[in-house]
Amino acid sequence: MTQHATETRKEWLAARLDLLEAEKELTRRSDELARQRQQLPWIRIDKDYRFETDEGSASLADLFRGRSQLLVYHFMFGPEYTAGCPACSAIADGFNGSIVHLENHDVAMTAVSRAPLEKLEAYKRRMGWSFPWASSLGSDFNYDFDASYTEEQQRQGTIEYNYRSMDVTPVLEAGGEGPVAEFAAMVGTDAATYTREAPGMSAFALEDGVVYHTYSAYARGVDVLWGMYQWLDRAPKGRNETGPWFHRHDEYGKG
Repeated sequence: MTQHATETRKEWLAARLDLLEAEKELTRRSDELARQRQQLPWIRIDKDYRFETDEGSASLADLFRGRSQLLVYHFMFGPEYTAGCPACSAIADGFNGSIVHLENHDVAMTAVSRAPLEKLEAYKRRMGWSFPWASSLGSDFNYDFDASYTEEQQRQGTIEYNYRSMDVTPVLEAGGEGPVAEFAAMVGTDAATYTREAPGMSAFALEDGVVYHTYSAYARGVDVLWGMYQWLDRAPKGRNETGPWFHRHDEYGKG
């Protein structure tokens, strides 16, 4: 017997109509937030970032592939990893089929990771993906956009992530125990090495040959990119987040 509240169809409909008003308000608020994102000032990028792609060495401007806008997913796949982060992989499963549709809106999209290109391409084949994926190994790109951290930064105990200082000592002190260590084991490494990479997304514009940084989001700010989550949030029991997946995500998501 279910422990959840049950009602008649008439009572359910009344509650559903109340919820519909709240959903409509959220949609209107979301539209307004989208406008605010697009009104953010742009930052000119003068640094010469270099990437390795399946078409050879590329600049940040090259990643636009002839379009005026670029979306980058900061995919957690460090040089020491033997596989991509499971959470990032779930997100990538969702956006893999969207690339062609984005391109029809003058938007290029690519994932960027610090692992060498051959590792990325091997994992891409294993997962059956077709989206562009660039290696930033040897570049400052991931570090400059708060998607990677050095051992020295990590040993200091505090990193800058999601526009605030974040204490990483609990993860480091946990050693081989806990949910983060479980995720690290899935990608063939330890918790410290695993958490030197972080998830996020960044947006760029290209005008008159100049690249501008326009927006970045991290932690819970990329929840909406998980197509799976949009379905789960409408399921009767929601996300059912009780295992290591939830705790690993929450490690970056608090605040």
